[in-house]
Amino acid sequence: MPRYAFRLDYLGAPFNGWQRQDGQPSVQQSVEEALARLEPAEPRLAAAGRTDTGVHATGQVAHADLARDWAPERLMEAVNHHLKPLPVAITACARVPEDFHARFSAIERRYTFRLVARRAPVVQDRGLVWQVRHRLDLGAMQEASRALIGTHDFTTFRASLCQAKSPVKSLDEIRIEEHPYPAGQEFRIHLRARSFLHNQVRSIVGTLERIGAGAWPPGRMAEALEARDRAACGPVCPPQGLTLTGVGYPEDPFAA
Repeated sequence: MPRYAFRLDYLGAPFNGWQRQDGQPSVQQSVEEALARLEPAEPRLAAAGRTDTGVHATGQVAHADLARDWAPERLMEAVNHHLKPLPVAITACARVPEDFHARFSAIERRYTFRLVARRAPVVQDRGLVWQVRHRLDLGAMQEASRALIGTHDFTTFRASLCQAKSPVKSLDEIRIEEHPYPAGQEFRIHLRARSFLHNQVRSIVGTLERIGAGAWPPGRMAEALEARDRAACGPVCPPQGLTLTGVGYPEDPFAA
């Protein structure tokens, strides 16, 4: 059976996360049902990451084995047609080798978190950012974030229900940028690693917000990391600011 890889763009708000669940809408189920309109049996998708409820994606990658031999562009157009009007789209499709796996072949994942600080309610970006009402100190957050680079035990920033075998992960990059925002500030926090623990990014951002607000000194980040204790972590921030922006592979499956 030919194997196809898909790059997906979706809004997380209407879904109970990526993973298929009985009685709950999911991105996986939506795409599988669209594929079932084209195939004799409903294909099953495997994804690079199981995004949580409310988390968005612009660069999620999944693969499926199909019965028919499709031209990738035609397959992409057909699936997108059957996904309407859901906020999900296939932005790239490619035939891939049988040993390609969206999750296990990946060598990095990239996330971006958007944090807006302003007193007036966010209107244009509602549902796409986490809003706080106080100003934040970019320099303090950048200083604190440097403690997280490298290989560490991230128990402090791990959900209690995380199923990963080990809390040890390597964070290859964390970059915080401030962008102009009407009547406020916007911070974009970019993170890159081979893989992440459950709630790791949202726990890190919640701690950075406390430091940026001046509630904690920048050195608190290193102390929290060394504590290896969830109680040392800042609050887990809401999911709507988080987007899976890309997945890296030894060879780009979507390269022309």
